[in-house]
Amino acid sequence: QVQLVESGGGLVQPGGSLRLSCAASGFMFSRYWMYWVRQAPGKGLEWVSGINIDSSSTFYVDSVKGRFTISRDNAKNTLYLEMNSLKSEDTAVYYCAKGDPLIYYSGSYSLPWTTTTLGQGTQVTVSS
Repeated sequence: QVQLVESGGGLVQPGGSLRLSCAASGFMFSRYWMYWVRQAPGKGLEWVSGINIDSSSTFYVDSVKGRFTISRDNAKNTLYLEMNSLKSEDTAVYYCAKGDPLIYYSGSYSLPWTTTTLGQGTQVTVSS
């Protein structure tokens, strides 16, 4: 079955950095778009970043552009998220996800949630 196992979360001070990893198994990793999704305390799920199957295109929500970098290693079935200049508002549970390509409509991208599978998540806390 599909397994997505995140690691690398923790407590970091504002302005600090973290690198999240996601080990994928149980499906053909190289054939799926991959995402990072987060859920802040008391809020709903928010897709943060996405990457296509061959890493030729990456996508970010405006709030993390220039600070986060998504990447993947298809040979290792692993997804990464490099997070720099972290802010308190980045505090959330971060989930690795597999799914269909992003949908572009009316000038913005959205995640096809109905065909997206999430891992168990890893906590990221940004606090002094």
